[in-house]
Amino acid sequence: MRVVSLVPSLTEAVAVTAPGLLVGVTDWCTHPAGLTAARIGGTKNPDVAAVLALRPDLVVANEEENREADLAALRAAGTEVLVTTVRTLDQAFEELDRVLVTACGAARPRWLDEAEAAWAALPPPRAPRRAIVPVWRRPWMVLGRDTFAGDLLARLGVENAYADHAERYPRIPLDALNAAGADLVVLPDEPYRFTADDGPEAFPALPARLVDGRYLTWYGPSLVRAPAVLRAALR
Repeated sequence: MRVVSLVPSLTEAVAVTAPGLLVGVTDWCTHPAGLTAARIGGTKNPDVAAVLALRPDLVVANEEENREADLAALRAAGTEVLVTTVRTLDQAFEELDRVLVTACGAARPRWLDEAEAAWAALPPPRAPRRAIVPVWRRPWMVLGRDTFAGDLLARLGVENAYADHAERYPRIPLDALNAAGADLVVLPDEPYRFTADDGPEAFPALPARLVDGRYLTWYGPSLVRAPAVLRAALR
C-alpha cells in the first residue's frame, strides 16, 4: 500500500506503526527521524501534482490542518482521501485506530494502547487553574472552543479561559488577555515558537509555563509520554 500523509501527527503514527507505507509527507513532518518519503510541500499548500505523481492508494488528512480545495482536487483525480476530525482526546484515539487499522490494514499498535492507558491513569485534577493559551502573536491568537489541546489541558487540571468563545482560535487584543482573570499563561512552541525570551514578557502579572507543542497538539505516539511531560511542564 502507498500512503501520503498531509499531517505531521499522522505521518509519525503511520511511520512508527507500519514502516514502508509512506511514500509522501509534508515539509513539516519531522518525526520520526530519518523519514525518506518524498516531500510534497506544506500542510496548507501541498503540491497536488506531486502527490498524484506518487500514485498513492490513500492520502490521510485532517479537517483543521488541510484545505478542502486541495483535498477536493485529489479526490477529483481519483485518489482516496481520508479526512480525520480530532477535537478531543477520545476522538484522537478513534481516528488513529481508523487510519492505522481500518484504512492502512495494520495491526493495532502497542503504543496506542499504552497512550490510552497513560491518559486513563491520570489522577483526578485538583481545583482547576484558569489559563490563557496563545498559539500566535502579531496578532495574538489563543485557544478557543472545541480544541484538542484544550481537551488535553482540561484533563490536566487547566481550564482554558476562552473555552466558551464562539471561535476556535480567536484573535484577542493583548490588553484583553491580561484582563481575562487567568491564573497563568501556557505558551507552546508551535505553531508559534514561544520561548523564555519571547512570550512571557507580554504577561507580566501571570506565571508562564512553556510547553512542548508536540505533546500538546500532536496525536500519535507522542501521546504515550504526553501526560507526564505536560504535567511536569505545568507543575
